[in-house]
Amino acid sequence: MSINVRKRTDPPGHADHVTAAWELKERIRREEGVLRQRRGFFTDAYRRSMTHLLFENGRLVAFASVRRDGYVLFLAVDSDCRGRGYAASLIADVADEHRTVTCHARVTNESALGFYDHLGFEVKRRIDSYYEDGGDAVYLVLGEDSLRERLSAFVRG
Repeated sequence: MSINVRKRTDPPGHADHVTAAWELKERIRREEGVLRQRRGFFTDAYRRSMTHLLFENGRLVAFASVRRDGYVLFLAVDSDCRGRGYAASLIADVADEHRTVTCHARVTNESALGFYDHLGFEVKRRIDSYYEDGGDAVYLVLGEDSLRERLSAFVRG
């Protein structure tokens, strides 16, 4: 079966795909216990950000919502579609548009931390009780040199 992948964006002020993004995020939350935002917070943040979306055969499989300063609010990839480079492609798009790319990640989310480390993100600090449920986070910043080189090589090759 052939896979048709399309990129789209919802710019700030638009929420054309917010429902599909919410549903994907909620599937991941139920399966993995991460991405625990409330719907109102998620929808408001989505509408204020630039959201990069990837669709496989018309179905949303990945998205990244990014503030104007390059802070990644949400990054989600359908569990059935992981390992295809979608998250790295989304981060590469963000890096092309912003001088600095930053985010937070739960200290218990080993797969996310491994992914960010692989791309060249650096842990800048740990924040205790960052999340509403009391979970701890780390603040990550994409290393300037490693980011551009790794992502360019990854996306090309």
